[in-house]
This record gives sequence, C-alpha cells and structure tokens, in this order.
Amino acid sequence: MVSLTEKSARFEHTRVTLEDHVATITLNRPHRRNALNYPAYDELEQGLRAAAADPEVRCLIVTGADPAFCSGDDVGEIMAGPKPVSRAPMPVTFTATPAALAALECDKPIIAAVNGAAVGWGMELALFADIRIASEQARFGELFVKRGLVCDVGGFYRLPAIVGPAKAAELLFTGDVIDAAEALRIGLVTQVTPHEDLLPAARALAGRIAANPPLAVRHLKAGLSKYAYGDPREIGAWAIEKIRLLMQTEDHKEGVASFLEKRPPVFQGR
Repeated sequence: MVSLTEKSARFEHTRVTLEDHVATITLNRPHRRNALNYPAYDELEQGLRAAAADPEVRCLIVTGADPAFCSGDDVGEIMAGPKPVSRAPMPVTFTATPAALAALECDKPIIAAVNGAAVGWGMELALFADIRIASEQARFGELFVKRGLVCDVGGFYRLPAIVGPAKAAELLFTGDVIDAAEALRIGLVTQVTPHEDLLPAARALAGRIAANPPLAVRHLKAGLSKYAYGDPREIGAWAIEKIRLLMQTEDHKEGVASFLEKRPPVFQGR
C-alpha cells in the first residue's frame, strides 16, 4: 500500500502533511484562490482516500493556502475551457462527484478550517466536513444559481440538516454570500477565530479527537452519518444529472460569460 506521504509527494495542486495522527490537506492554488481544475479535483480525491486508508491517520483537516479556502470550480478551465477527452460530457449513468464521495465516505472525522472564501464547490467541500471552524476572513456562498446550475451533493445532502431547510433554501435560491459571523449565528460553523489562530485551533481540536479511541470515533461518525443525513450516492447522482442538463442551457452560458466579462448577467429562462 502506498502511504499518504508517498502519494502526496506527487501532488501539484495540494499539500498533504501528517503529524500526531492528524492529516492536513491544503488546497494549493493560491494564484487562483484555490479554484479547482480537473487535476486539483483528482488530487483532492486521492488525498482524501489515502488519508482514509492510512492507519496512522485518526483525524483530517482540510484547508486552503491563503487568501482563500476554495473559490469553487476554476470557471475558465472547467466551465469555459475545453473538456478533457476522457470525460464524457453527458454520461449515460450519472454518479456523484468522486471527490465528494471521497470526503463523505471517509470514516475518520474531517475538520474544515475555512480561512477565506468558501464559495461554489468550495462551500460544498466545507459542508462535507464533520466540523467547520472559520477565521474572521471566511465567507460562504452557494453560488451555483448565479451560473444557472444547481449545487452538488453538499447543498442537498448536508446544508438543510445543518442550518435548516428554510435557511438552506434562502442560501441556495439567492446565491448570497455570508460572512463568518453569520455562519456562526446559523450554526454553519462551530467557532470563529482571528485569522492567525485558525490552524492552531483546528489542530488543537483535531488533537483532542485523535487522542480518543479511533474505533469508537469511527462508529460515532457512522452513526451521525446514518441518522442525520440521506444517501449521498443517490443524492449526488441526481445533482450531477441536473448539473449536466443545466450546463446545456443559455442561462448557464450567460452566467459563465458574465462572470468572465465582469458584468451583470441577463437570464432569459432558457
């Protein structure tokens, strides 16, 4: 079996460290505000699965290289750029995003240390964590509607259970971005720290979790996942089907064009 550190040594877009039974996965595209392109998605999935499989890992921290946590999809590469030849644009069988399943199926606790913007798929990534803590500079937004799309599995699977169906609907339907104080008020995060204290706070929390019996912790996580949420594979497959459908619409193309051209969008409902 390839160890976590051996696998991560080959990564270009993420950094992975392991210390005192705590793995830290850091998105490392700061020049793009940690927006995810296809290779970054693949590395994130591999890092999460390697951490889950490594017997030395008892807890994970996911964060981003400053100034952002994750600004979602790299619009220029994923939504406006050419698609990889190996990825069919309209698969016959829809499946959930692999990186999403890697996070949701990890049987070890995940802490999201949100150090800046967590928007679009970046907010989804934060939602996949079991616990979210934020710096005062954090911002959260389900921006998918602004691109004429629906959210991924996190917005449907986790967000309503965390903040309630009505608040989830407000965030999803408006695409509004909220600050760290509002995220704390609605229960999206459990604590807000000064920016420089975020990673120490995350490591301290991860250390307290890692000090407990790992088998008991894993069963606690399994119980929470089973009774608090639904089936991520079913929900994720449905979400991807709708995303693929909406990506063919004129409104989606207008949402992407207006973002790249830095102008207000004009949606036509087609």
